[in-house]
Amino acid sequence: MPRELGTGVQSFSQLIEDKCFFIDKTNFIKEWWKSKEAVTLITRPRRFGKTLNMSMLECFFSPEYAGRADLFEGLDVWNNAEMRELQGNWPVIFVTMAAIKGVDHKDFLEQMNAEMQSVYSRYEEFINNSDKISDAKKEKFNLFNRTMIKTMVAEQDDPEKKVNTTLLTKSIAFLSELLSIHYGKKVIILLDEYDTPMVESYVKKYWDEVVAFMRKFFNTTFKSNPYMYRSILTGITRVSKESLFSDFNNLKIYSLSSQKYQEYFGFTEEEVFNALDEYGYTDKEKVKYWYDGFTIGTQKDIYNPWSIINFLDEGKYEPYWVNTSSNKLVNDLLREGDAELKSDFEYLLTGGTVTKQINEELVYSQLDKTRDSVWSLLTMSGYLRINSIKGKNYELELVNHETKEMFEGMISNWFAKGDRYSNFIKALLQNDLDYMNKFMNDLTVSMFSSFDTGKKPSDEAEPERFYHGFVLGLLVDLRERYSVTSNRESGFGRYDVLLEPLDKKKDDAMIFEFKVINKRKGENDLEDTVAAALKQIEDKKYEQVLLDKGIKKDRIRKYGFAFEGNRVLIGE
Repeated sequence: MPRELGTGVQSFSQLIEDKCFFIDKTNFIKEWWKSKEAVTLITRPRRFGKTLNMSMLECFFSPEYAGRADLFEGLDVWNNAEMRELQGNWPVIFVTMAAIKGVDHKDFLEQMNAEMQSVYSRYEEFINNSDKISDAKKEKFNLFNRTMIKTMVAEQDDPEKKVNTTLLTKSIAFLSELLSIHYGKKVIILLDEYDTPMVESYVKKYWDEVVAFMRKFFNTTFKSNPYMYRSILTGITRVSKESLFSDFNNLKIYSLSSQKYQEYFGFTEEEVFNALDEYGYTDKEKVKYWYDGFTIGTQKDIYNPWSIINFLDEGKYEPYWVNTSSNKLVNDLLREGDAELKSDFEYLLTGGTVTKQINEELVYSQLDKTRDSVWSLLTMSGYLRINSIKGKNYELELVNHETKEMFEGMISNWFAKGDRYSNFIKALLQNDLDYMNKFMNDLTVSMFSSFDTGKKPSDEAEPERFYHGFVLGLLVDLRERYSVTSNRESGFGRYDVLLEPLDKKKDDAMIFEFKVINKRKGENDLEDTVAAALKQIEDKKYEQVLLDKGIKKDRIRKYGFAFEGNRVLIGE
């Protein structure tokens, strides 16, 4: 009988005690211990087993689990006699920031306060009963704890009550001092999802305040803490040293391109195929098509554990991983991105690759300023697969079909409000030019603001940003009937958009040319600009690529789109 699936369980001890499905990654404990690294930062995409591995480390080292050989017997780490001696013999503090997602700076501090109080509450009885910790230090611990509790209660009655940030920044360092006094050893500190508060603060526009706090918290906890023995931090992104770790000289970072620890997060193909055998699934190629594609270090064919476990449980091909988060940051960056970014995504969605310069250290303040920062975020967060690396040039493609489905759903949602977009598509397919104009003007009025970056655009940048978003929408919504391409060579130039019917007997081909009114060229109104767009289609012979594929000239529709602000005129 296959083992029970503990879907969503992130407690190592619970998985082992309940005899749930578990893939042995315990050699990670030995490899990390032998490394002697003071502070280790490991970045992996969402739902990649980070929290479970941190729970595993806690269960192995913490005195709370002393004598629990039953949790590790039969697993790889237990084969090593030296490691067996360490089980349950090292004080551990485990902190998670996964749930710290403040809507503003004040809310962030309140959530940090609640998390630190939760950590303190786990040790309250232990600290007060210790015969090795002085009464003065116990009173200081209780003062810290009471202050955090009072702040939590006061939040409900007094919105102006402020969190004691000095206390918060020192809370884990002081707790590690107390544990070190009791056990006579320095402390192992585990911090899971360290970057969640910072990602949220960037999305919600209070980044500077959070980074200032976190820099102090990290320095106090990890750099200047004499009671810390070693630490591991996990997260999704590698925040730049300049932003967060500028004072650290004891930090080792392992991102998706690092070979060390490459096999311990995510499932290898062998592990996935063995699991499919255990649960009686035979179509391994379809599972591979949907969920394979991650590369870590030199290890290719890595699968996201969350997707595989959910598939084993439900037996349905669904985008499990991409539905675990709102993906708001990625959605905003793509929607508000410039024409080149959207054009590159058109190519990725049709199975192509792009080559970009990637910096594995993310400078969040640059995300809305440079395309390279956006590509770096998408790559390091696991949305894009690294095919090859030459210096800082990375060849990238979408990771797998699951990720493609996520992006298609995201783009569809841009146009999901109201019926304007769907009505335009219907009018386009029916070649109803009057309704195409009506619905396109309705659409631009409502949509320009959603593609806006909040900066003052050039006269051409705003329509261009919109129309490439519009093209991505066409690519997604017409994928069952058309192959949609943009900015490719044909004839004597590069067309803007080309729709090639998948069923050439049923549907017409279409060519779109977009232009912003240019009065310097004698275009007095939108009619002149439409005429210029249509003339360019003819002069540049954009139809040639369709003619070469056997599509007859009378089955090729040509449209000129003229923009002036958010006003549009379409001519055929």
